[in-house]
Amino acid sequence: MFVRNAWYVAGWSSQFNAQELVACSILSEPIVLYRKRDNSLVALEDRCVHRFAPLSLGCREGDDLRCRYHGLKFAPSGKCIESPGERLIPASARVRSFPVIERHSWVWIWPGDPARADPALIPAAIGLDHPEWTLKAGQFDYAAGYRLVNDNLLDFSHVSYLHQSSFRANNQWACKRPAVTLLPRGVRVQRWVENMTSLRNGAAVDNWCFYDFLVPGVLLLLGRIYPVGTAASCQYEQPTTAPLSETFSCQAVTPLTETTSRYFFSWGPRSGEGAAATAEALLNIAREAFAEDKTMVEAQQKNILRSPNAQIMPTSSDRAAMAFQTLMDRLIRAEGWTEAVGTVM
Repeated sequence: MFVRNAWYVAGWSSQFNAQELVACSILSEPIVLYRKRDNSLVALEDRCVHRFAPLSLGCREGDDLRCRYHGLKFAPSGKCIESPGERLIPASARVRSFPVIERHSWVWIWPGDPARADPALIPAAIGLDHPEWTLKAGQFDYAAGYRLVNDNLLDFSHVSYLHQSSFRANNQWACKRPAVTLLPRGVRVQRWVENMTSLRNGAAVDNWCFYDFLVPGVLLLLGRIYPVGTAASCQYEQPTTAPLSETFSCQAVTPLTETTSRYFFSWGPRSGEGAAATAEALLNIAREAFAEDKTMVEAQQKNILRSPNAQIMPTSSDRAAMAFQTLMDRLIRAEGWTEAVGTVM
């Protein structure tokens, strides 16, 4: 089950150029995207009304798209405007057109009711061109459902064990519980990790980690490094002093199908001298860590498919994940589904 009335990341802006038709699957819907001559984006159902041929195998004619199988031509609105050999084209001859917006270096698609496609609901991510941050980006495809990937990002207790090498993590990630706050369309998670090893120079530091995880699966994470002792001196509340360094990460999970997902991420430091090199180093660490996540989550998905009726045993570290799943289930029910089925919780 999916939340349809939400903005999903279809890809990085740089992945869509003026020449190519880009096929993708979002919420099991086949979609084709392309740029018009004015550089704006079009997102259409990737399935011709005639015999269901993929329009992504077609060709551009100006701003229109012609099916390469039998030649039906569609306007950016999805309306069929030409059917070779036919004088009259029925009004029903149209493919679905999806609202699409380019923002924060991502292309966002709204697969739900177009009348409810409110741009204000796009999470406030930070793009790769933001002047205050130097961010590097990547992506992974998962052979796993989106809820499992969301859960991985909502519960950082796994960092202590899965990322001991890549993130130089200590056991506080697993042993200390974060503060979790409910938001109208997400959850906020804050935690201190004391006396951890800095990724930059190997020194001992206190790490303050703050992130919002927003519908339908977008993580906006601010990380700050302080001298050892800062966490205790501010009584483990949000710090007010200037950090030694800070980074920002934007991450998004897009369901391709029920059991496959695409994961987009960026990470980097404040802009300034040496920021590009630091961002590149952080990206290499992220790729190593996120590959560890991918291996584990895909193995988890296989076990779930083998034993679909098995029940998990939640722990107190699951609070943020369970709160977000409850929110998503509520949104799914509000959209008219008869039931909302959680993958893990």
